[in-house]
Amino acid sequence: MQFGLSEEQQMIVDTVRSFVETEIYPHEAAVERSGEVDPDVAQTIKRKCIDLGFYACNFPQEVGGAGLSHLDFALVERELGRGSMALNHFFGRPQNILMACQGDQREKYLLPAVRGDRMDALAMTEPEAGSDVRGMKCSARRDSGDWLVNGTKHFISGADHADFFIVFIATGEDQTPKGPKKRITAFLVDRGTPGFEVRAGYNSVSHRGYKNCILEFDECRLPDAQVLGEVDEGFAVMNTWLYATRITVATMSVGRARRCFDLALDYAAQRKQFGQQIAKFQGVSFQIADMITEIDAADWLTLSSAWRLDQGLPANREIASAKLYASEMLARVTDATLQIYGGMGLMDDFPVERFWRDARVERIWDGTSEIQRHIISRDLFRPLGA
Repeated sequence: MQFGLSEEQQMIVDTVRSFVETEIYPHEAAVERSGEVDPDVAQTIKRKCIDLGFYACNFPQEVGGAGLSHLDFALVERELGRGSMALNHFFGRPQNILMACQGDQREKYLLPAVRGDRMDALAMTEPEAGSDVRGMKCSARRDSGDWLVNGTKHFISGADHADFFIVFIATGEDQTPKGPKKRITAFLVDRGTPGFEVRAGYNSVSHRGYKNCILEFDECRLPDAQVLGEVDEGFAVMNTWLYATRITVATMSVGRARRCFDLALDYAAQRKQFGQQIAKFQGVSFQIADMITEIDAADWLTLSSAWRLDQGLPANREIASAKLYASEMLARVTDATLQIYGGMGLMDDFPVERFWRDARVERIWDGTSEIQRHIISRDLFRPLGA
């Protein structure tokens, strides 16, 4: 692995960071106040991203994407992590899982998503099945050659803007020595399909303006043409493509931590107490030293996991380690920054309290910290027969 960025990679970093600073930062305060993204602002961000050639940059060139490597795309996500998620959502990174589209699905879903003509949302989590995907109760049964779907999904990010949804649904059950085991199938569901409703979700303290929604299925009829991948093979589709979401959480956590650190560093250098800058007190300067050390460690851990994917090396444990460490590092960095700011850190005059609030969800979505620890320990113990 090369520890320095190539000229092209540095150009990617500089371009995306400049975009975030000029097109995202100016609108963040308005989103925080209203909890909404102005539709005109959203479309402007999307159009400028397309003009830059970065829309769907996580897709290969043969389908119209920029064809970035896993490492290059991690650099993009890292820089996007500096900005509001509600706004950088329109930078446009469709779900990689759409590469599983076959036949007419490519023209109806994959290619329009890559062009920016249609937006997607991923639906997996349920009220009673978060990390326990096998426990999902949203189910589909056969009826006259179609599938009839009933059930609920919630915490569905980006559903308010989505034109179609990639939904994981239980399509059967096998009896195993360890008890019943659900068979899962992925479906493509268009907004407006009869029996399918998208409702407003919950008010979250993290990432204002980046909405979560509730999906309701009531005898929703779907033909076989809407199956993504193979029937009962949803986990195969999931395992092939969804690793990217954990790397995204890790990289964006690093980007947000660096922005937060920059604020802490500048504030410590300027703020005076007892006749001198607070940076001169070891209680502050040592926190700054710990923060940058942890940020750098999370950064390299994350980039190395993306590099392993590019090399065709096993990376499941490394990705889990990156997601675990980077998300927990972000919590420590935002908390330390708030402590350095003191009481003003909790005031909305500064973005610190926002970073502090936003950081909390990173340890939960796309697999909790506990799930990541399970993945890591299982990978280590399985070769030993334990």
